[in-house]
Amino acid sequence: MSDPRPLIGLSGRRKKGNQIVDNLDTLAHLDIDLYYTDYARAVLSAGGLPVHLPLDVAPDEIAEHLDGILLSGGADIGPERYGTDPETDLYPPEAERDDFELALLGEAVARELPTLGICRGLQLINVHAGGTLHQHVPEHAGFDQPPTHHLHEVAIEPDSALGALYGERRPVNSLHHQTVDVVGADLRVTARSDDGTVEGIEHVKLPVLAVQWHPEMLATASTDPVFEWLVDAASAR
Repeated sequence: MSDPRPLIGLSGRRKKGNQIVDNLDTLAHLDIDLYYTDYARAVLSAGGLPVHLPLDVAPDEIAEHLDGILLSGGADIGPERYGTDPETDLYPPEAERDDFELALLGEAVARELPTLGICRGLQLINVHAGGTLHQHVPEHAGFDQPPTHHLHEVAIEPDSALGALYGERRPVNSLHHQTVDVVGADLRVTARSDDGTVEGIEHVKLPVLAVQWHPEMLATASTDPVFEWLVDAASAR
């Protein structure tokens, strides 16, 4: 019998029924957990099995059953999580998700679970490690472009995990309005855009890797090597 596919926990957002188009009015008050299916498809294509993580599950209990974690994109992280006041109210934080994912990441670090952060996921990894964020950098938002659009390029450190996956330069999309400011403890910046913005980080000791762009939404997502990195690292545990 072949080895089973590794289980990759996939985080998401929580919305109310009345925030979903065409939902029944009678279901308006009910909670809906969701994420863009591109994340799960990319994990499947890389050989893993995506496991949806509802915000109600205990992080320590679910982490015991997982082989890896994918921290997806989404809302801003509450600025109080990195010791400052809000500078904009454009994209309100989601405190319940912050609580869950910070605790989940704590379990992943303690258990040395391979972890991939995407967009918000990168920012969460940085904040969890004691880093801070620039709260509003509109020139990186790119919200008026299709998700497959290459908005700019990133330069990647050759002696890094990202360098081994992508080479020294890579065109990327851009769907974020916040960026890393102070880098957290034991994290190394391994990719930057030409204006110096942090686009990729790696933990210096643990199998933790994160990118600021959205590889799951690019045209090459089905074969993007960052998902293969996650699944391979999870399989090797």
